[in-house]
Amino acid sequence: QVQLVESGGGLVQAGGSLRLSCTASGRTFSSYAVGWFRQAPGKEREFVARIAWSGRITYYADSVKGRFTISRDNAKSTVHLQMNSLKPEDTAVYYCAADLFDMGLRRSSNEYAYWGQGTQVTVSS
Repeated sequence: QVQLVESGGGLVQAGGSLRLSCTASGRTFSSYAVGWFRQAPGKEREFVARIAWSGRITYYADSVKGRFTISRDNAKSTVHLQMNSLKPEDTAVYYCAADLFDMGLRRSSNEYAYWGQGTQVTVSS
């Protein structure tokens, strides 16, 4: 079992930055990959970024590449998503999720077994 709790969301102006955190408990944190997803009103949940258990391999959606950075601190069981140059289209509920199979790029939400409750990010124009 894995429990995930997101934090760090809020309201920011376009061009601003936010840093989301995902704190895990339960299963050994360094044994699984973690992904960030987001869901805007009326839209499907979409992949944002993923980090392998080691922290050395990361993947990003094209829409956030160069603006967002995912990182992890296994000693603190935490994954961060640094979001810079935010745009109104980044507005969504952001979720972190655990994938027990750390095998390359897995961007489908169906492949992630455990989810946090989400944190709202709102970017005003």
